[in-house]
Amino acid sequence: MNTHAPLSFTTGDVQAASTVLTATATQLQTRGRTLWPPDRLTPEHLERHYPPGGWHVAWNAPGQPVGCFCLLTSDPPFWPDDPPGEALYLHKLAVHPSAQGQGLAHTLLQEAARVTALAGRPWLKLDTDASRPALHHLYDSFGFERCGQRDVFGLTVILYRLPIRAQSGGLQ
Repeated sequence: MNTHAPLSFTTGDVQAASTVLTATATQLQTRGRTLWPPDRLTPEHLERHYPPGGWHVAWNAPGQPVGCFCLLTSDPPFWPDDPPGEALYLHKLAVHPSAQGQGLAHTLLQEAARVTALAGRPWLKLDTDASRPALHHLYDSFGFERCGQRDVFGLTVILYRLPIRAQSGGLQ
C-alpha cells in the first residue's frame, strides 16, 4: 500500500543515492543482515562502478532523498547472453530507513518500469541474493517472474524479469 507523500525524481545525483544507500546498509548491518558493505557506497565508489546518469533518486516534499536505484543498459556478469537493447537492469534499489514501511519500494519499481518503457526496452531485469526472502517477496509481489539462478562473484542470485510495454509506457 502506498501511503507516502508525492515524490519527485531526479537522475544523476550520486551523492543523494549514496546517502540513501549508506543509511539503508547501515540499518541492515545493525540488524545483522548486511546487504552491501557501507564503505562501498561512497559517491566515489559508486561513480567508479555505475554510470552517473543511471541513478534515479526519489525526493519527498521537504527535499530529502528517500529512495534510489540505478539502471544499467547492460549487465554482462549477471545476464551474459542478453542481446543489446533487450532490457534495463536494476541495481541498488534502496529506501531510506526514515521512509520505510510506506510502500515506497513499489513506487521505486514503478518508476524503474516507467523509465524502461520510455527507453523502449521490453524487459526490466534484476538479480538478488538467493538468501533474501524479503526481497524475493517484494519482486514477486510486484509481478517480476523468476527466470533463473546464477553464481556470480561468489554469490548465488535469483534472476528476475518484468515484461514492459514500450508503446504505452507501462507494464504489460
